[in-house]
Amino acid sequence: MAFISIPSAAPAAGKSILSRLKQAAAVRRQRRQLAQLDSFALDDLGLTNADVQEELKRTAWDVPAHWKG
Repeated sequence: MAFISIPSAAPAAGKSILSRLKQAAAVRRQRRQLAQLDSFALDDLGLTNADVQEELKRTAWDVPAHWKG
């Protein structure tokens, strides 16, 4: 009988799958809220509609490095 070893993606130092899923859900929620801001609020933040559209194209796993711990 042969054994097949399938490499798995090792979680980052101390980050559990549940922790990563919670972070992805938070990112998704924040991006949905960003999409609902009007042009006046975006202007206050120094963002354009194009900036928002680019952010919405990103995946939930695509976050700044300092968020990854």
